[in-house]
Amino acid sequence: MQFSKIFSAQTVGLSAHIIDVEVDLSRGLHAFSLVGLPSASVDESRDRVSAAIKNSGFTSPKQKNQKIVIALAPAELKKEGSHYDLAIALAYLMACDEIKFDPAGKIFLGELSLDGKLRPIHGTLLLAQVALRAGFKEIFVPEENAREASLVAGITVYGARTLTEVIEHLRKEKPMSMSPYVRENSLEKGESKELLVDLSHIKGQGFAKRALEISAAGKHNLAMWGPPGTGKTMLAQAFSHLLPKLSDEEMLEVTGIHSVAGTLRGEIIVHPPLRAPHHTASYPSVIGGGATPKPGEITLAHRGVLFLDEFPEFDRRVIESLREPLEEGHIRISRSKGHDTFPARFILIAAMNPCPCGKYGSEERCTCMPGTLSGYQRKLSGPIVDRIDLWVKVSKISHNKLSDIKKDESSENVRARIQSARDLQKTRFKNHPRKITTNNEMRADDIEKYIILPPKLRALFNTSAERLKLSPRAYHKVLKVARTVADLDSAPDILEKHILEALAYRPTDLR
Repeated sequence: MQFSKIFSAQTVGLSAHIIDVEVDLSRGLHAFSLVGLPSASVDESRDRVSAAIKNSGFTSPKQKNQKIVIALAPAELKKEGSHYDLAIALAYLMACDEIKFDPAGKIFLGELSLDGKLRPIHGTLLLAQVALRAGFKEIFVPEENAREASLVAGITVYGARTLTEVIEHLRKEKPMSMSPYVRENSLEKGESKELLVDLSHIKGQGFAKRALEISAAGKHNLAMWGPPGTGKTMLAQAFSHLLPKLSDEEMLEVTGIHSVAGTLRGEIIVHPPLRAPHHTASYPSVIGGGATPKPGEITLAHRGVLFLDEFPEFDRRVIESLREPLEEGHIRISRSKGHDTFPARFILIAAMNPCPCGKYGSEERCTCMPGTLSGYQRKLSGPIVDRIDLWVKVSKISHNKLSDIKKDESSENVRARIQSARDLQKTRFKNHPRKITTNNEMRADDIEKYIILPPKLRALFNTSAERLKLSPRAYHKVLKVARTVADLDSAPDILEKHILEALAYRPTDLR
């Protein structure tokens, strides 16, 4: 046999594609070429594969006087990564009649070390999903990736440690055991999550804690400002523990994103992720980008929390680029080598000081120069302020309150109310065409349908909106927050107290 064809796959952004690996052998002086727009890591597979084949007990391609052409199709798709190694090695051994097997319904993924061992790869979950959709019945992956691939029901997963193991299985000499379907077990395992900061650990700050509860219940964006050391960071750390677990569909989506990004550490993501980039982080690392578009922190925070401490200290481009994801739930990245749209539906939790020194508006003397103070306050534009639903001032706490041994309400009790409110919203939107699940995802037409105020309450709200000079966007945000407050009270209709509480979270003077 002088020709063979088997199958592999690769990710491009957050999508996956099936790749045909074709090998053709012909007589002549030794030549080994790899075609199909390979990147450097793919092109170097010739050396990795040759050494792995030799050290697995077969004749190295470099020891034969022949022309070897390996084509990765479709040719117009840029090939990147090292996960073609296993497929290339098997296709070569098939073409030179070293092994024989039926490749139909099988797909092969994995990087080879020089001694023939399989190394783990990124994006296994997405690759297993595209293989299932394409009709493949079996997938061969490195042993470290088998658990991740086994999240996908309907495809048989084999986790291998070496090239030899795969060959012995294909020859039916020593069959490998299948990796069991693990999604249900993973969900059960994910029940326990280490609680680093409980709300009961934070003294006082009842107004801020209430805002966290509303934010978690309706997925509303929240900003906290106040002097240093008042507990803003602790409140943000406690917030992620208030969120309910991800749904089955969300779990797969989030795990797939982190698998492609290389941030998955062997465990399936069951709880909403928390991402907290430093304020010195670059624009591409937060928003996404690069020569070939790649997801950033806002995409890694998808279905979870993006915590931006020292919010005004972030680069202005980073802050302004949050407009689209906060409004639409995704980010469009366009570069010379391609463009992509990445999901970015997260809850923004921002924390900031009133000025660079943190003492502006307090009893202590502010040391900031007027120009510095003005530039700091201008970092947050009106459109960004408008897109944040809840604004909370976190003030200093008296020392007597700090020394009080009485504990406040625990995160567990608050989480129970949040779950009840989420259940009400899920029931409300169960037949929604866009499949929304929380109040913050409502658009203007949804508000008209799901939020109906009686004439007297509507008049009160409109009068308040005029006095606060609310923009149309802020007007709708207050209504959505009021709906969430009512859900936390298990109230079928929005009452006056719910509207007044929602209005209390609009920004007036950020000092």
